[in-house]
Amino acid sequence: MLVLFKGCVLWSLSAQCCPLVFPLCRYRALTFILTFLLYTSFHLSRKPISIVKSELHKNCSSVNELATIASSGSGQLPSLTSLHTDMDCSWKPFDKRNYKQLLGAMDYSFLCAYAVGMYLSGIIGERLPIRLYLTVGMLTSGLFTCLFGLGYVYNIHNLGFYIFVQVANGLVQTTGWPSVVTCISNWFGKGRRGLIMGLWNSHTSVGNILGSLIAGYWVSSNWGMSFIVPGIIIAVMGVVCFFFLIDGQTTQQLSSGSDLNPRLLQTREKITNTDKSVILCLCAGCLSLQGVIEFSLCLLFAKLVSYTFLFWLPLYITKAAHLDAKKAGDLSTLFDVGGIVGGILAGVISDKLGKRATTCAVMLLLAAPTLYGFSMISEFGLGPTIGMLLVCGCLVNGPYSLITTAVSADLGTHKSLKGNARALSTVTAIIDGTGSVGAALGPLLAGLLSAGGWDRVFYMLMTADFLALLVSIITDKSSGCK
Repeated sequence: MLVLFKGCVLWSLSAQCCPLVFPLCRYRALTFILTFLLYTSFHLSRKPISIVKSELHKNCSSVNELATIASSGSGQLPSLTSLHTDMDCSWKPFDKRNYKQLLGAMDYSFLCAYAVGMYLSGIIGERLPIRLYLTVGMLTSGLFTCLFGLGYVYNIHNLGFYIFVQVANGLVQTTGWPSVVTCISNWFGKGRRGLIMGLWNSHTSVGNILGSLIAGYWVSSNWGMSFIVPGIIIAVMGVVCFFFLIDGQTTQQLSSGSDLNPRLLQTREKITNTDKSVILCLCAGCLSLQGVIEFSLCLLFAKLVSYTFLFWLPLYITKAAHLDAKKAGDLSTLFDVGGIVGGILAGVISDKLGKRATTCAVMLLLAAPTLYGFSMISEFGLGPTIGMLLVCGCLVNGPYSLITTAVSADLGTHKSLKGNARALSTVTAIIDGTGSVGAALGPLLAGLLSAGGWDRVFYMLMTADFLALLVSIITDKSSGCK
């Protein structure tokens, strides 16, 4: 996988880098690969909760049947110890009948904190060294991810503990996205941005795949390790970030800036005042930029769909296809494989057409029938299920990937912002922060609606997909970033 990315990086650099500035090309390649790996570790550490859900609350019906048969065969009334309930094989406090709501509350805690923190993260991150800001975020995220796993080691059954860890982890994980997008955009100009960002943004799917495989390895034997190992990985990558990341501010020392992102280099040192008036003016300028609000709303609905799959797909496969936690986790990685293809495809098509919103609209339109098909997954065999996972991952994650990367970079470097070096991180935070509101609502609604049947969840997803399509059509007609 990395060989492919390195080859693509070198190919794209050959078109953008002057042979006289070869060190600059190497720094670009290093930045591309390193930021790819850094954000892969972020998603790798988010994925375990979706794999472990089916272990936190198991299906104990078979145990109940065995206990009933044993007691009836002996002719004795079953004792209290022989009456197996959900509490005997599930992890407290997720042993109750409202376990879906509790699991949904945990998702909501993380994602709500992430959404709130994202609006502030871009502003804070642009006023601190990106390398240090990102390093601290990764180290603390590793700490809280490990803490969740230690709940198993130390036999902790307090819901408040898990909610606290999720909220804290959601806040510190907001350091990641604005930082890496700003960093990668500082090194690459607008040429082939859709392709480059499409390749680069596949780190989300690669992280989800690795997170699923790592968590799935321990989920049945020791689910605590499903969190501890990813927590250690992201912490180690935080150390790597500290020693090796070149955040793009060094570019002025490497080149005059002729083939870098010129608007970001023109006035990087012009604005040094960090008082409240500057912050407010920057936010107001970004919000008034045509396309920011429209794409933010589109991402809200698109991310609602994507994150519902991220947090609930393994559990749905477990219940609908009657597979164990490990097999369901492994099968769910195909959705992310499709997501890699979708992100790259969306980037290439939008580069060719020059219309980001149109590309999103077409993919969202095609996603609707695949979402409906997913509601009938239990009626399919393994082959059609695999195909549908790949296609749905491609169509659902394509628009999400395009908006969070190429569109954010286009808007953050718009000429109306007059080269403000802080605008890119702020625009990224506004768009992704709004999208994270949808990401928080999706898993929460899934937990509430699934109690009445999974069909309701897919009706909700199709409604969100339609709303995203509607906003993207409006954006296509009105936005300056088509």
